Amino acid sequence: MSAMVLLPVFLVLTLLRQNIILTLAVLVGLVHAYVTSHSSIEYLIQDLWFTLDRELLLSIPMFIFAGVIMSRGSIAARLVRIMTALTRALPGGLGVATILAMAVFSSISGSAIVTMMAVGALMYPALTKSGYSVHYALGVLASGGTLGVIIPPSILMILYGISTDVSVTDMFKAGWGPGLLMIGAMSIYTLVVNRGMPAGKFDAAELVQSLRHGISALLMPIILLGGIYSGYFTVTEAAAVSLAYALVVEVVIHRELGPRDIYAIGIETIKLLGSLMPIVAIAGSLNVILDYEGVPQALVQSFSVYLENSWEMLIVVNLLLLAAGALMDESSAIIILSPLLAPIGASYGYDPVHFAIITIVNLQLGYVMPPVAINLIIAATVFKQSFLTACRAVVPFIAIMLAVLLLVIIFPQVSLYYVGR
Repeated sequence: MSAMVLLPVFLVLTLLRQNIILTLAVLVGLVHAYVTSHSSIEYLIQDLWFTLDRELLLSIPMFIFAGVIMSRGSIAARLVRIMTALTRALPGGLGVATILAMAVFSSISGSAIVTMMAVGALMYPALTKSGYSVHYALGVLASGGTLGVIIPPSILMILYGISTDVSVTDMFKAGWGPGLLMIGAMSIYTLVVNRGMPAGKFDAAELVQSLRHGISALLMPIILLGGIYSGYFTVTEAAAVSLAYALVVEVVIHRELGPRDIYAIGIETIKLLGSLMPIVAIAGSLNVILDYEGVPQALVQSFSVYLENSWEMLIVVNLLLLAAGALMDESSAIIILSPLLAPIGASYGYDPVHFAIITIVNLQLGYVMPPVAINLIIAATVFKQSFLTACRAVVPFIAIMLAVLLLVIIFPQVSLYYVGR
């Protein structure tokens, strides 16, 4: 059996909506049985262990734990209050406040789903009661939550770094360009589509009071990202700082959460990790074997034969990523595809960090691209709307995200400027 047969097997199992862990386990079994010579169960176990035995992986559970703590506490509400005070005088200002609040919360949670849930629980009723359409409210919350994918610290960037050895710190820096571009584009669209909404009156006293009450929330991304970029601590150490800070703020300072709440959040985090870590382990084992068998090199050679220039390669790669993002969860997609696609990008002369950002911004669309579209599924369920309504609501935001993706591809400096390249 040729190693290239694994791709159709994977696509068939995915289209049949099989559990991703089962799909990856089948692929690994096929590889060990038919592709790799002199394979044994000991090698499989070693691959699983070596994949998980990485310090950087420790950052993921801590970022998730911290994000859920902040979503259950008052940090999200305090951020919303600050952003609402800042944008009160704008027609459509509440929509812009929603986007800004999600952007700041993204910079301390690293998760698209946690960001949408934390801010959405507060802003969906506020938007609809203030006269914003249900379509707009659903669309801005589902798509704005995806800012957690490209604004650091991003869990997808950490997984990409684990899978390809690209610097996570450099990806964190590079994510700011596309992130700010996305925030600006969504905010402009919000102001245009909601230009008929009545504007409020700017209240300086309210802004000062909201800043005083929310200073702990604003300080967190400064401490977190400042420490990473200055080299004062690593990404894993930053995750520990994030968790400790969240616990101190929500339990000691704000006193919003108690021991029972923290215990429940810990159990929830463990359940999330129970679905993520097996994927990381099995996909890591598969990638080790495929690399040993020279599959990435074979793909690079195939691309170079059939695709003459980088634009043809990018079209194929982006279509593949869009399809993968629409058919499977983004964590699985990045673990499986990034080790195969990164060498292809390098062979066409793309900077590894730039190619990583292209991949991540592309997969960002998967959160709102049916049929999987996890953000749409959660938004429709939580906000009691039909899935079809949620799909229609994100159409203009998908267009915005595609436009930003195109700009990131055409102009590398959008991302590389912040890396100093």
